[in-house]
Amino acid sequence: MTQAAPALDSDDRTYPARPILAASIAVFRDGKVLIATRTKPPGAGVWSLPGGLVEPGETIEEAALRELMEEVGVEARIVGFNRHVQRIDRDDEGRVRHHFVVASFVGVWTGGEATTGPEAGEVRWVDPHDLDGLPTTPHLARILARAAEICGQAT
Repeated sequence: MTQAAPALDSDDRTYPARPILAASIAVFRDGKVLIATRTKPPGAGVWSLPGGLVEPGETIEEAALRELMEEVGVEARIVGFNRHVQRIDRDDEGRVRHHFVVASFVGVWTGGEATTGPEAGEVRWVDPHDLDGLPTTPHLARILARAAEICGQAT
């Protein structure tokens, strides 16, 4: 049996031995969706959905709701699953630097006011169909359009 090459970085998110499972959530309130700027790579400085890694023993739904609270101080009720999103980045030599598989959920706001923190540099409630030229993670506009459909069907 062949063993995977050791990670090249002390952060196991960089040059991972296998894809890393994460969860995100598009939370709607009064027709707007909550987005935040990322403060850490990959994608530092761009707008995305709140989310993060799934911890051992935690369901992906629990991870999405926990990350939402930890990152931006908001609570929500999940109303549906949107889609899986993959983020694969390679370095100049073609090695996989990052590989995340993100389970993206849709929810409705139930409490809390969006705040910034160590992982969310800015927060904003926006029209899900108009990102106003904001720099975003790949495919965010498409993810939000589908999330708005799901939210509309569920409410």
